[in-house]
Amino acid sequence: MQSIIAFIVVFGSIVFFHELGHFIFAKRSGILVREFAIGMGPKILGINKGETLYTIRLLPLGGYVRMAGDDADVVELQPGYRIGMLLNNQNEVTKIVLNQNKQLPDMLFLEVEKADLQKDLWIEGYDEDEKLVRYSIARNAVIEENGSELIIAPYDRQFNSKSVGKRAMTIFAGPLFNFILSIIVFIVIAFMTGVPTYEPVIAGVVKDSPASTAGLAKGDLVTAINGKSIETWQELSDAIQKNPEKELTLNINRDGDSDTVKVTPTKKKIDGQTIGQIGVQYQSPVEKSPLKAISFGFTETYNWIIKIFTILGALITGGFTIDALSGPVGIYKATEEVAKYGVINIMNWAAVLSINLGIMNLLPLPALDGGRLLFFGFEAVRGKPVDRQKEGMVHFVGIVLLMLLMIAVTWNDIQRFFF
Repeated sequence: MQSIIAFIVVFGSIVFFHELGHFIFAKRSGILVREFAIGMGPKILGINKGETLYTIRLLPLGGYVRMAGDDADVVELQPGYRIGMLLNNQNEVTKIVLNQNKQLPDMLFLEVEKADLQKDLWIEGYDEDEKLVRYSIARNAVIEENGSELIIAPYDRQFNSKSVGKRAMTIFAGPLFNFILSIIVFIVIAFMTGVPTYEPVIAGVVKDSPASTAGLAKGDLVTAINGKSIETWQELSDAIQKNPEKELTLNINRDGDSDTVKVTPTKKKIDGQTIGQIGVQYQSPVEKSPLKAISFGFTETYNWIIKIFTILGALITGGFTIDALSGPVGIYKATEEVAKYGVINIMNWAAVLSINLGIMNLLPLPALDGGRLLFFGFEAVRGKPVDRQKEGMVHFVGIVLLMLLMIAVTWNDIQRFFF
């Protein structure tokens, strides 16, 4: 149960922040957001607030923000269609009822002749006296069909009506908020545990090891190796691993006094590589400072972005394998393992996972945020948008391929972890 809760909190928070980015920038651009969904598939819970339906859906495969202007969003009133209407005090249509059998107080009936539900907002048709009449439609009017209501979307509130810059920022905001989430989490971790300094301070010495024989002790600060100054534990570790069975001269600082010791790393083979070891343990000293905690959030996020791009580059140049990918099952198993080591490790894992999601979504692939941004780039260069039908087809094919990949990855995860 603990693992399930950890997975829901971690994955749900990451998806929520991603969609929140899209949502906030869509609202700032004046775009009508019809639905803010966490999860995919059948709806478990839904709450209407203002113009937007907020939902939690069954499958933990992501989420979405449905903005006005989607193909499925368009409602057309065909000539000859009989509708019911409710008017406000300004004689504007506030509700259009498509169910011809429904009766409401003060409802007027109209046989549609022509209508514009997007730009000029009017409807024209024959009333019950067969007189041709015309009504203005309120900007917040709703259309009701089979018990469900849909707010009309004037063209200036649709996604495609906005400038390239506003559309691009609305799409980019999802990955951007994933990076912001990781920064926030790393800052919170730094406030809770302190900021690691990564100084080469020995935290412990293994009994009967080369370090013990050389006289190294807990608390020693290594300042140089073979006359070369070092500042981080990584530099110390690299120097030792690269010099198996070679004597090294270490300059150390012990309780404010300087000293020199000589140590010869033993040779050990790990994963096919021969490295040197001297038998010391490490735990980075920490420093508690609000300014350094904030700085740590940014630098740690940046460092992980670089690491992930490096791994992606190696994956592409070194040959793609499906074992390098993980779906929801793989993420769940990893979260289950991390949860054993406490809340700080879960938070760190959530931050790294959020960065991963942000970067993956920025890849220039159809159906991903990066693919949509690529089309906006083409539009900016050409001075006109790519044909909507062609772009839609590309994204549709991309969605199908991504779903097939997701199925393959999930099945591979199931085989790896359960069989």
